[in-house]
Amino acid sequence: MSKRIVIVSGGKLEEKVCLPLLEGQEEGYVIGVDKGVEFLYDHQIMPDYIVGDFDSVKQEIVDYYRNETHVGIREFNPVKDASDTEIAIRLAMTLGGTDLVILGATGGRIDHLWANVQCLTIPFKAGVHAEILDSQNRITLIGEGETHLKKTEAYGPYFSVFPLGEEVFGFNMEGAKYPLENHVLTPYDSLCVSNEIAGDEVVITFSAGIVILMETRDKED
Repeated sequence: MSKRIVIVSGGKLEEKVCLPLLEGQEEGYVIGVDKGVEFLYDHQIMPDYIVGDFDSVKQEIVDYYRNETHVGIREFNPVKDASDTEIAIRLAMTLGGTDLVILGATGGRIDHLWANVQCLTIPFKAGVHAEILDSQNRITLIGEGETHLKKTEAYGPYFSVFPLGEEVFGFNMEGAKYPLENHVLTPYDSLCVSNEIAGDEVVITFSAGIVILMETRDKED
């Protein structure tokens, strides 16, 4: 049985995206991460765990969880070898999460965003589905074999693919507005940005490597 765990990190947190997910989280766990803990506190959503060095959280909020709740607290020294979001991802996996949704992983500093995208490799290599989600983007990793991107299930009208790490050889993409056959997907060009699903679905195949799949849509006015 799938166990979804929602991780609330400290980046851009939009009520229209976050609240339906969090309020519908009857099973699994909610993990608040550093500044994301304030979002949960302000919206009266009780997490199961809070993690981080808490250098971006008001002390009275941390004291509330420590003294007045049974929330599990994983506090770390600010001088550490992993980001707060990575720590939360690893905790989610030890809790048996099979479907991780990471909120607040985008917005603000690009270095934090890129670190969060790279951290998706941790659950990916363990066979755990994980995605970064905001109002305009859904970011996941895909591996060898076939990936089907159905138009009826797509997060937006556009999608982009990028290799995570080294070049990906023999990359094929059928059913896209801009299809590819036996292509070498490289980490140093923008060829595969902003594609579209031409028919009912896109089928992506390759034999080795890891690819970042970004499903995107324009900002609503």
